[in-house]
Amino acid sequence: MTTLLETRYRTVLRLLPAYYRREREEEMVETYLEDLDRDTQDQSRPTLGEVVSIAALAVRSRLGAAGAPRPYVVLGSVTRLFALAAVLLLAASAVVAPVLRLTWSFTRGGAQRRLFLSEFTDHGVLAGTVAVAQWVLPLGWAVAYFALLRDRPRLARLGVLAAALPSLWPLLRSVTDATPLPEPAFVTMLALLAWLPALALCTAHHRDAPPARLPAGTPGLVFMATCVVTGASLVLLPAVSDLVWGPVNCFVVGALGLLLWSVRRTDRGVPGGALALAVLGLLLLAVRVAALYPWLRVPGAAAYIAGGLAQAGALALLTAVLAVAGRRELAAR
Repeated sequence: MTTLLETRYRTVLRLLPAYYRREREEEMVETYLEDLDRDTQDQSRPTLGEVVSIAALAVRSRLGAAGAPRPYVVLGSVTRLFALAAVLLLAASAVVAPVLRLTWSFTRGGAQRRLFLSEFTDHGVLAGTVAVAQWVLPLGWAVAYFALLRDRPRLARLGVLAAALPSLWPLLRSVTDATPLPEPAFVTMLALLAWLPALALCTAHHRDAPPARLPAGTPGLVFMATCVVTGASLVLLPAVSDLVWGPVNCFVVGALGLLLWSVRRTDRGVPGGALALAVLGLLLLAVRVAALYPWLRVPGAAAYIAGGLAQAGALALLTAVLAVAGRRELAAR
């Protein structure tokens, strides 16, 4: 006769994918129940630690664990490549933007330098601490990028979680401050641009996942090239630059290069590369639209609007091409 505790365990085990339950469910239930008195099982429940452990196993088994069916292997590969590409873009932006800002502030005279330093000293201890954190913590993207490619996933997880924290500050301040949040859609999308890659990295790079690797090039060379494109985007067209201008341009250049390079490849490589970039392109497109929308009716913003619309159009077209290429890639396999 099935006890209430066994029923509860089987309910929790439904978090696992069907293929895993078919192979392991009975064994797992027996393991959970073997040391428990049958007379007390109707008054017991799975512990919080057991539920968390099963939930973590459910994530690993759905994201390409050893022995997983092909759809789960592809899903895991797409998630890992999405996280790697997004972390690369965010890492380059986190390095280039502060360098350009420091260069501008300290080469434009004493007044500009004092204005820059006032951000850290003239608004109280809390505001100064937040300002320092907003400069330092995003460097965790670069730490995570190199840690991931050196097969140090734990350091990479710490890096992305620290780097994503500043994106929450405007949302938290809007809760405690009576002042309405300016451009809430854009602020929310920026938070998603930080936290979706962070969560994807933390979940997909589990202990059964293969080591991260780039489709082409060495980590240092790819990072340097991404920084160059980001910096050039901000310096050459400052009138249309915003927080997503550089990352989107890097994505467009990188995705086009990867598409052209993949046409000439003879090996199949890691599955899901085009689909991963399509997902990232869709996320960047949403952020671009959220950034552009509040300016559509602002007088004098024609140059910014034209640049944003051109970038959004190129991004939408490229994302569609990547989605088609990714579907064909999976069908060919």
